[in-house]
Amino acid sequence: MEGKSSSSHRRDLLRKIKEFTRSILDDLSIGKSPVVLIDRFRNYCTDSTGNCCCTSDLSKGKEVLTLQRECHVRRLDQSVVDRAINDICILLRCSRHNLNVVLVMGWLRFSEAGKKFDCINRLNNVRKEEAYPVPVHVEEVKDVISVAHYILVVEKESVFQRLANDEFCNKNRCIVITGRGYPDIPTRRFLRLLVEKLHLSVYCLVDCDPYGFDILTTYRFGSMQMAYDAKFLRVPEIQWLGAFPSDSEKYGLPEPCLLPLTTEDKRKTEAILRRCYLQQELLHWRVGTGADAAKRSKI
Repeated sequence: MEGKSSSSHRRDLLRKIKEFTRSILDDLSIGKSPVVLIDRFRNYCTDSTGNCCCTSDLSKGKEVLTLQRECHVRRLDQSVVDRAINDICILLRCSRHNLNVVLVMGWLRFSEAGKKFDCINRLNNVRKEEAYPVPVHVEEVKDVISVAHYILVVEKESVFQRLANDEFCNKNRCIVITGRGYPDIPTRRFLRLLVEKLHLSVYCLVDCDPYGFDILTTYRFGSMQMAYDAKFLRVPEIQWLGAFPSDSEKYGLPEPCLLPLTTEDKRKTEAILRRCYLQQELLHWRVGTGADAAKRSKI
């Protein structure tokens, strides 16, 4: 029954992709710039009085996106890629898992809906194509077995692949997960399940910039869109691993090692620092980790 449901969902997703692609090609064939409507949701509230309004997952409206041709090739920033993946998920009404963008490897065995996943047997030969996807139906995950010492969450697929190439899990008894940017609901639920079942320490390796910090807070506090279900999704035990904003001054890093924050980066930083949970629960993060320094530079 589960197999039929999953197969039907894949066929439905493929149909949506074909229809969207066909509509783009139809517009291009008549010389028209394709237009896409994307649902948009509210940002976190900034209420520090306790009357927090982060409880709605309803769309606040639609954004009109016009596709245009690029006259040159350029490298995309991680934040652009993350937003593009989110937009695709919203457009197709699917999860990142359906796009195969969430992976797990390391000292772990589990079963989902009767199907067994043995990451341990792949320790000596793990490539991105061979890493297991994080289970979608987390409520059906059973028989979780691990001899790992900790869980490592990495922001980027490139870092995940580098760790796989270096046989990191084979040399270190750990479990590595990547959501390739902002995590979706099954990823956060699966991580929470592992922490509850295995009682392991969990670390999050992210970029030292506003987007990396935002990804970290999504794991630790949850997202506004799922605020009503945050207690089942957030992982308050997660610890920040990597370079801190204050490290640039602490270790005297040379200017060539730093990138100036863009205007958008600065706006992102200010918006994060105004969020209700940072005002109420974690004010010491702002002082203790030198978050103000993030307004000036990123590593």
